[in-house]
Amino acid sequence: MTSSTPTKSSFIGLSVVFAAFFFAAGAPTPLLSLRQQEWGFSAATLSIAFSMYAIGLLAALLIGGSLSDHLGRRPVMIIALYGELLSMAIFILAPNILWVIAARALQGLATGLATSAFNAAITEHAPSHRKKLAGGLTGASVAGGLGIGALVTGAAVQFTPDANTLIFAILAAVMIIALVYVSFTAETVTPRPGAFRSLVPRLGLPASIRPEFAAGLPIHIAGWMFPALFLGLSPALLRLQFGLEGGLIAGFTAFLGPFSAAAAGFYFTRHPARHSTLAGAALILAGIVVVLVGISTPWLPAIWIGAVLGGIGFGGSFGGQLRLMTPLVEPHQRAGVFASIYTAAYLAFSIPVVIAGLLVPAWGLVPTLEAYAATLLAFAALGAAIQGLRLRRDAAAVN
Repeated sequence: MTSSTPTKSSFIGLSVVFAAFFFAAGAPTPLLSLRQQEWGFSAATLSIAFSMYAIGLLAALLIGGSLSDHLGRRPVMIIALYGELLSMAIFILAPNILWVIAARALQGLATGLATSAFNAAITEHAPSHRKKLAGGLTGASVAGGLGIGALVTGAAVQFTPDANTLIFAILAAVMIIALVYVSFTAETVTPRPGAFRSLVPRLGLPASIRPEFAAGLPIHIAGWMFPALFLGLSPALLRLQFGLEGGLIAGFTAFLGPFSAAAAGFYFTRHPARHSTLAGAALILAGIVVVLVGISTPWLPAIWIGAVLGGIGFGGSFGGQLRLMTPLVEPHQRAGVFASIYTAAYLAFSIPVVIAGLLVPAWGLVPTLEAYAATLLAFAALGAAIQGLRLRRDAAAVN
């Protein structure tokens, strides 16, 4: 292992770089709404443009999720950064929605490669007394990056003449700096044979974590459906239900849930992982109910309050699940396991939004959102029940 960057600083530095990927992922939310007004494409096309990112990310997780277990963390992180840099350039130059969709797909591929490699590297760079913090930090990087990206870009749309060029040029510069930084971080695993075989699509779920993974799956689905509602569908909701089209309000609405999740992720690290997961599920339930009240009333502050409640729940439940599973995984299995976790997460993040976007023309916006919320409620309730049973089992085992 050779590096000029100390491990302790790498733990924080890699988390910041990882968050930059998700800042970039959240940035298109207000921009897509702006482009829809300029280019006149449909709500279904808008949902496809949003979800193409998640589809690309899933493809990368399935094909390259275990690649860093074989090539090493640093080479895969560098490849991901180059892909992200190229997608920023396409966003800047895109003349129509097809180019934007291509940029989103490439961005998803890059972020998918980054997800398993950075998660594993951050855990491995964490000091021994900070290992539990690593799971909360990676979860906070994802959620916080998405939320801040949407907010900052929304402000740029509101107050600058060319937000698209400004935001993606800055992000391109950030990726160049990140490339230099990551090149000097320590390699934490020894490369081993099998890189080409690892590209065969598969997910790595060792027997040690399968029960915990299965128990957490309903909460994963509910948790990731929640921010997708705001990042993918809130621009249409604000425009059609409230008559609001400003970039700042769209960015703020998309920002609240993910940012609350990031802040909650740090808070919940002080509490046992199972309790965090259960509390998170309960808050997701409360949040989506309040959002539904805000949609049907209609009353925008209720939607914002619900976004905060559900975002806190998402941060607590997702971080708690990562903390439950990470100690059960051997170092050489980490990248494959994180790929499996995020594959489930991004299926929940993308597919329901695509379906909702396709249903809006036939059903109408509000009935579609009500059906979406009912599905989310069902998964959150099931997840809370399962975690409650496992908490009782854990308590019985201790006694």
